[in-house]
Amino acid sequence: MSDLELEPKRYDAALEALKEVIDPEIGVNIVDLGLIYDLRKSEDESLLIHMTLTSAGCPLTDVIEEQTAQALDGVEPAFRINWVWMPPWGPERITDDGKEQMRAIGFAI
Repeated sequence: MSDLELEPKRYDAALEALKEVIDPEIGVNIVDLGLIYDLRKSEDESLLIHMTLTSAGCPLTDVIEEQTAQALDGVEPAFRINWVWMPPWGPERITDDGKEQMRAIGFAI
């Protein structure tokens, strides 16, 4: 199965919805943390989310998956997460908005 590029409007809507998903350990949304590597569509037209975690051993994967389902409800009829471990996540992936959010909750970044 291959994945295909999303239409810009659909990409933007999905990305905006995913900003509602908050990393439970850090308290910043997964988009601004840089956890979303890409959004595509699969051959069956469902949203395919290529994403990672701050750590491969994160025990809260289920929480993030549940929040993702809630955030995309009404935005996307179906989605699948493709967990990506290479390249590994690093703090350089955090957006400027993410850094600002982290500073606001007490992280030195």
